[in-house]
Amino acid sequence: MKQLIFLGTGMAMATECYNTCFLLQLSEHEYFLTDAGGGNGILKRMKQAGVSFADIHHMFVTHGHTDHIVGCVWVVRKIAAMMNKGGYEGEFHIYAHDTACHIIETMVRMMLKKSEAACLGERIFLHEVKDRQTVHFLDVTLTAFDILSTKAKQFGYELRFDDSPLRLTCLGDEPYNEHNRQYAEGADWLLSEAFCRYEDRDIFKPYEKNHSTVKEAAELGETLHAKNLVLYHTEDKNLDKRKESYTREAEEYYKGNIFVPDDLDVIKID
Repeated sequence: MKQLIFLGTGMAMATECYNTCFLLQLSEHEYFLTDAGGGNGILKRMKQAGVSFADIHHMFVTHGHTDHIVGCVWVVRKIAAMMNKGGYEGEFHIYAHDTACHIIETMVRMMLKKSEAACLGERIFLHEVKDRQTVHFLDVTLTAFDILSTKAKQFGYELRFDDSPLRLTCLGDEPYNEHNRQYAEGADWLLSEAFCRYEDRDIFKPYEKNHSTVKEAAELGETLHAKNLVLYHTEDKNLDKRKESYTREAEEYYKGNIFVPDDLDVIKID
């Protein structure tokens, strides 16, 4: 059984929910982590999700913005500490573009204990991936792609599974670029940012931050013929009504299945 576990669903300055990051459960005791949020809130979310860091051996980091990468130093610290105490088996692999790899290594070298930082390059490995490069692990094939951000270098990815015809595409946290149509078109699962509802665009000003509204994300899902659309990386002022109101707006423009997860929501994908 494969499922997505959303550890966080909010934008950078969210205070009512955690920053967007999520797990993909691949088997009973194996998870793939994407981003880690902006701080040690990742530790609490992992505990609440009932997932052990011992069951995470692979991670992808989309870019170097604080709300996606700062939590990585806590992930490395936790796993390194477990390694040093004999509580973690095997290796931990982080995949990211060159800029993000440099940020992670700098944080680890400067901020962690020597005994923890020493795990980097020994049992914790940073793997630089380039645009359109493919890597294989845990019976999945990941193809990274540059979303051509105008703010900071950022990668999304397409996942294919050895034991399933499913395709899952993570677009990152900025609007889709036609450069990557081959990875997004016809995806079984399309993960897209949706900063706010279209009717609230004058309040939250998504375009100034190079983000989309629900309307545009839904139109994209329809244009790309995605079967399932997941909307995240949102404002956090309307959490009690977010799932209902975002879904209602998306339904006007997209005919597939719509998911607007709250933190810790679980979505089965197979």
